[in-house]
Amino acid sequence: MFRIAIIGATGYVGTEIVRLLVQHPEAEISAVASRSFAGQSFSDVYPNLKNIFNLSLSGLELDEICENADIVITALPHDASRDVIPELIKRGKRVIDHSAAFRFRDKTVYESWYKTNHGMEELLDKAVYGLPEIYREKIATSVLVANPGCYPTCTVLALAPLVKNKLVQLDSIIVDAASGMSGAGRKSELAYSFCEIDENFKAYGVTNHRHTPEIEQELSALAGEKVVISFTPHLVPMKRGMMCTSYLKLTHSNWSAESLYELYREYYNGEFFVRVLEPGILPETKNVSGSNFVDISVNYDKRTNRAIVISALDNLGKGAAGQAVQCMNIMLGLDETTGLCSPAFYL
Repeated sequence: MFRIAIIGATGYVGTEIVRLLVQHPEAEISAVASRSFAGQSFSDVYPNLKNIFNLSLSGLELDEICENADIVITALPHDASRDVIPELIKRGKRVIDHSAAFRFRDKTVYESWYKTNHGMEELLDKAVYGLPEIYREKIATSVLVANPGCYPTCTVLALAPLVKNKLVQLDSIIVDAASGMSGAGRKSELAYSFCEIDENFKAYGVTNHRHTPEIEQELSALAGEKVVISFTPHLVPMKRGMMCTSYLKLTHSNWSAESLYELYREYYNGEFFVRVLEPGILPETKNVSGSNFVDISVNYDKRTNRAIVISALDNLGKGAAGQAVQCMNIMLGLDETTGLCSPAFYL
């Protein structure tokens, strides 16, 4: 059994990782760390796991954590990672990190958008962007995997076939996205209280959402040239789930819904967790809830010569914890679907 430690285990992402790993046939959770709940049993914080996972939560005792872990998964705020990641790497641990610090190849882009000092730039050359469908081989041998954001995962996988083949205008892509409230993290700010979000649908981060440069970076890498997008996220009054609708101007007009579908089906041939839906079938968040799947529908608007790509995933699944476990499996030489296919995941 491979030993996995989780730092930041009581946030929504950390808890979802616990939920996935307690039934993983090849991995065991060796430590769960939380500054807020150190000393308590995990099932005291989340009683739904009583008699299933009762391990005591520790503080950030890195020596003890590292002694009993093959891989450490961190689910910490961006600045908190600065005190943890370098120490884990120094101790020879392989790390899957959920902060944004290692998603960017250029630290100045990170510092500009996140308004903070990077402070770990010496590790950037070691980091691999954790999107298995694009970086599988690099993930397998990496010591530091930067788990992507949920919006970038949902967007990049939806647009990759068209952008990679340069079939669209790369400076006029529009992405309209919506996320469930767990995407904001486990916090008690007024904006995320029940009365503020119930029966409400609102945009936020208009023109300046932090995931914009992450999406542009990955799409530009696929295209081999600069890609610019207009990205607008929204909050939806549901716990989990994400949907992105993207509008792309095609460079020629001899397309149909069927030919675009064939393009996508061929591009993602063999990718278990990417489900390309047949023409006329559209993604729904309930169909991916609790899972590591992303459902994609590519549609053709003949009147405007646009491809309209709709993608849906669980922001805590393929958008975070599920993808982390997928990367973990790859790093450990396991089938990447291991522990991610139980019917019980579908909520």
